[in-house]
Amino acid sequence: MVCTMSLLRALIRTARMIRHTPLLADGLPPDEAVLLDAPDERLSPALVAAALGEYEPAAKLLATTRESAEWENRDRYVMRLAAFAYSRDEWLTSWLAATPRDPDALVVKAELAVRKAWESPARAERLREIGPLIDAAAEGDPHDPVPWRISLDHARGTHATHTAFESLWERAVRRSPHHYGCHVAALQYLSAQWYGSHRECFNFAEQAAADALPGSLVQALPVRAAFAQQLSGDTTSVQDDRIDAAADLAITLSAEYPAGDPWPAEVRNLLAYVLVGRGRWTEALEQFRLIGPYATSFPWSYASDDALGQFLDARDGVRIEIASAMPVRGRGGRSRSFGH
Repeated sequence: MVCTMSLLRALIRTARMIRHTPLLADGLPPDEAVLLDAPDERLSPALVAAALGEYEPAAKLLATTRESAEWENRDRYVMRLAAFAYSRDEWLTSWLAATPRDPDALVVKAELAVRKAWESPARAERLREIGPLIDAAAEGDPHDPVPWRISLDHARGTHATHTAFESLWERAVRRSPHHYGCHVAALQYLSAQWYGSHRECFNFAEQAAADALPGSLVQALPVRAAFAQQLSGDTTSVQDDRIDAAADLAITLSAEYPAGDPWPAEVRNLLAYVLVGRGRWTEALEQFRLIGPYATSFPWSYASDDALGQFLDARDGVRIEIASAMPVRGRGGRSRSFGH
């Protein structure tokens, strides 16, 4: 009898999945339309030119962000350009040869050097060697917080003491008090994986979010703290309601941006990951709809070498979970309607 009931439940679940899963694709771009780490309309021409060995568009883009104090965009573009230069650096070499003291070229050079050093078996030693490159980038424009974000990442890898890190942090936020990248770097330093704890990480994230400007991505710091705890497998350090509150705050932040907006895409991808981990399927599906075609390597690369495949699998899995809980048929033999 028990075996018969288990089989019946499995058949009902399968019937629900077959009936409702296709309907739940409404508002989701097809798999083939989803892009991983797609550049925005400003960065794309610079990357295309760099692929051809030309640095001028990248130089113009970063000069514009520096002159107009677009520090958040600047940080993102520096990271993406350095990631591109990791495998194809001819354009950066030409840029540095033409203008060796260009503050924009220097900050990309520093970011690239840190990335390479992080992958070395002798990470701390390699990072210490490139300290002067970060100093040169910081001297290029005293107002630019991006070299200080790089210095915070650098300090984490060189086992800087809390006192030394706090000194760098003060100089970073003096230049841009609400800079998202600097806050993320500090959060990583304070994480249990490095030199802090889950509670310390959450405390910092929640305070920063409370002090953040309206619409600032800094409000997503608590959900990054939740992700760090999920990743560790620790289910005891921070209470579930604190993790859910972090997700709720990120949901509110996500709602302030249009669907399919590339700017909050990474935050939305992170939020979807955390919501899946919490079994909050309906809310996770809504975030996948808001993400649109903009999948990001972070956080999916932590679960698989195929970040895009992991994103698509998670999106399908959420639809299956929701569909399997829906009734096979509604009243009067008609399919029950569902909302988004």
